[in-house]
Amino acid sequence: MNELLVNLFNHVMDMEGEAVITEEFKDITNNDMHIIEAIGIENPRNMSEIAHRLHVTVSTLTINMNGLEKKGYIRRERSSEDKRVVYVTLMDKGKKAFYHHRDFHKSMIKAIVKDLNDQELEILYRCLENLNNFFEAGAKK
Repeated sequence: MNELLVNLFNHVMDMEGEAVITEEFKDITNNDMHIIEAIGIENPRNMSEIAHRLHVTVSTLTINMNGLEKKGYIRRERSSEDKRVVYVTLMDKGKKAFYHHRDFHKSMIKAIVKDLNDQELEILYRCLENLNNFFEAGAKK
């Protein structure tokens, strides 16, 4: 089971890198794509919130944000109420990357569950939920 999980993780990372970093998005990394995903397309998110979602420090995130901003993927603005707070929004280029990344994940999920009945889908979901809970508990230690 461990070998399967390790292989799956490696395959997902490899395949995601190949599928997501296309000619159009060759100026960013797979890690940048995950930052774009964490920013999202809804409302602006502050740097602390994004860092929390990615399990990194704000200072680590700032380094990546500098590059994404220079490349036109994001825009940062200081809060008018509290100048210490910086909000991040995706520019059109960033939104396009967000949807591209999201579509890859939708395709992957569709391929995973295509032959499962409702009961099998529920079992798979519970297993993945347990795995996620294990990782989250470890992250808090």
